[in-house]
Amino acid sequence: MAQFISESYYQDLHELQAIDFVLVELTLYLDTHPADANALAQFELFQRGKKNLVAQFEHRHGPLYHYGEGKGGAGFAWAKGPWPWQV
Repeated sequence: MAQFISESYYQDLHELQAIDFVLVELTLYLDTHPADANALAQFELFQRGKKNLVAQFEHRHGPLYHYGEGKGGAGFAWAKGPWPWQV
């Protein structure tokens, strides 16, 4: 059965994908420039930002990962959200 997925779900997911992209790029840069303090500071800033975005996403939409925090409550909420092929 198909679920309705709100526009805010897609917007929040897009923000997470964007921050993941930045983190991957910074990781690649830091692999070759490990002493760049500015890049390391940016990496740490985006890492904290991702943690906050994941917490917000899971509060609004349920678990992002099977081991996520989610909205809480009884039961296993991972199976209640949209499946990857529904997004």
